[in-house]
Amino acid sequence: MFATVLFYLFAGVAIGGALGVVLAKSPVASLLMMVVSLGSVAGTFVLMEAHFLAAVQVIVYAGAIMVLFMFVIMLLNLGHDYEQDVKMGAFAVVSFAVVGVMAGMLATRFGGLEGDGPAAGAIAIDAALAEHGAVGAIGQTLFTDYVVPFEITGILLLVAIVGALALAKRNVA
Repeated sequence: MFATVLFYLFAGVAIGGALGVVLAKSPVASLLMMVVSLGSVAGTFVLMEAHFLAAVQVIVYAGAIMVLFMFVIMLLNLGHDYEQDVKMGAFAVVSFAVVGVMAGMLATRFGGLEGDGPAAGAIAIDAALAEHGAVGAIGQTLFTDYVVPFEITGILLLVAIVGALALAKRNVA
C-alpha cells in the first residue's frame, strides 16, 4: 500500500517536472525541473528494487549530464528572457505524439501486445539477474545488443559539446 502511494507520488512529480521542463521560460528553471524529474525517476527505480539503476540515474543523469547542460547554458548565455521561437501548441502536440509512440513501443516490447505477455519479460529478467547479477545483466545487454545506440549517443553528446563551444567562441570573438 505504502509503495503504491510512493509510486504515484514519484510518477506525479516526474510528470510535473517534465511539464516544467517544457513550459519553463528560463533555461535554468527548465534545467532544475529536469533534475527534479530525473530524481523522481530514480525514486521509482528504488521502489522497483533496482538500486544500481537508481544510483546511476542520480550520479550520471541528474549529476553529470545536468552539469554539462548548465555549462552549455552558461557558455551560450541563455539565461536572459527571449521570445519563444516554437509555439507551445505545436510543441505539445509533437511531445504527446512522441510519448505515445514510445509508450506503444514499450507496450509492444514488455506489455504483451505480441509475444507471451509481461510474465515472459519478468522471467527473462530474473534469469539474467541470477546468471550475471545486476551490473552484469545491464552490462551484458548494453555492450552486446545495444552497443551501436550506446556509441551513437556518445558521438551525439560529443558533437553537442563541440557545437556549443563553437557557438560560444563565435559570440566572444
